[in-house]
Amino acid sequence: MNQLSNLNWLSILIAFFAFFMLGYVWYVLLFSKQYKISLGKENETLPTSLLFIIGPAVCSIGYILASAILLYALNIKTYAGALEFSLIIGIGYLVSNTVNIAINPNIPRPFFYGLISGSYFLVGITIVNVILVAMK
Repeated sequence: MNQLSNLNWLSILIAFFAFFMLGYVWYVLLFSKQYKISLGKENETLPTSLLFIIGPAVCSIGYILASAILLYALNIKTYAGALEFSLIIGIGYLVSNTVNIAINPNIPRPFFYGLISGSYFLVGITIVNVILVAMK
């Protein structure tokens, strides 16, 4: 936590915006139909409540901030290092946790859901870490 004073907060804000916009592109423009199928709601309109927009945005602040702290604490300064770090935490935490959450009776196609959402988190955290390293 002693890295908080060293963080480039502008890079965190830009990384947050990029991650948030990727969510829109991913779930609305690129994989809307597939996402609905993974949830067993292919013939339904998904709700557009503020909770479904603000909730994920607030949650993303947590892993963006955690990534920034770890990037600084581990002294990662290169794009190759950012990519390696992204693969470790992306697959190790974000993808595996997404699939783990999906394996429940409420998600009829958990592995398909895990593929769609896990890929989003992996791509997103990679973009985040590249931005954080670029602006370090």
